[in-house]
Formats: sequence, structure tokens, C-alpha cells
Amino acid sequence: MNKSLIAGLVVGGIAVTALGSMAGYSYLDKEPEFAEVVASKAVYESYNVPVEQCTDQIVQQKKAVQDQHQIAGTVLGAVVGGVLGNQVGGGSGKKIATVAGAAAGGYAGKQVQTDMQNKDVETTTRRVCKTVQKQEKRVIGYDVTYLLDGKVHKTRLDEEPAERIPVKDGQLLTASVQ
Repeated sequence: MNKSLIAGLVVGGIAVTALGSMAGYSYLDKEPEFAEVVASKAVYESYNVPVEQCTDQIVQQKKAVQDQHQIAGTVLGAVVGGVLGNQVGGGSGKKIATVAGAAAGGYAGKQVQTDMQNKDVETTTRRVCKTVQKQEKRVIGYDVTYLLDGKVHKTRLDEEPAERIPVKDGQLLTASVQ
């Protein structure tokens, strides 16, 4: 075989190998442009908000009594009792029966009027309001686990990340809250 052909092939092979290894070395030396997001979890903060809570309550109360001493019931009972007592007996017994009937009727009339007044109630609705604390949550950031240069890293970000996060000079290009 021709020595110059062999020499050309050897030199060409060496050149191709050298160029290939330099190209591969520059690819390996290149810094990554993105970090791969492995996991992202929202971080919440709880806070209280005052809220007015109102309910309607049914209230029953006795109506205002106009005849506090039950005079009408006493008088009406005494008259009816006196009339009935007058129907009993004769002579002086009739007078005693009339007086006793009037006394018993007056007492009974007063008791009847008292019971009626106690049962006489009015129903109203009253609105009752109070301030209560309602607990709410808001997202304050995201705990993110990402893969960069074959290593797992963790950080907290302001916003939820996409599947990949841009990287420059080994640093994430996104706002971090840490």
C-alpha cells in the first residue's frame, strides 16, 4: 500500500478524533439552561377575618298589664258570688251567704284575671348580631424541589413553577421568597 495514503489516513483519523473530543468536551463543559422541577407544594398561611354573624330570636314576653291589681276581676267575681250566695238560704243566713259568696267570688275573680293576664303574651322577633373570627388561608409561596447538575435542591418560590425553571450561572432565574 502506498505510504502516503496510510499516513493520510492516520493523520485524518487523528484529526477527526481530536475534533470530536473537543466538540464533546465543549458540550459537557456547557452550563445547563434549565433546572427540572421534581415537586412543587403550595405553602399556606392562616389568618382570621372578623365577620358579623346575625340570627333572629323569637322572644315572648307578657303584655303590659293595665289592671295590675285585678280590680275588674275582683269586682265582677264579687258581684257574681254575691248574686249566687243570695240564692242560698233564707233570713239572716241569706245575708251571710251573700257576703260569703261575694268574698269567695271576689277572690275567684281576681285569680281568674291573674291567670288570664299571665297567659297573655306577645311574641316578637329580635335580631341578635355578634362578631366572630372566620379562619381563611392564602398561598404565601411554593416549596419547590428541582434537579440541577444531577443534584436535588430545594427552595421556596413566590409563584408556582412550570416543569422547568430557567438557570443562569448556576442560579434560578425566578423570584425566591427565601
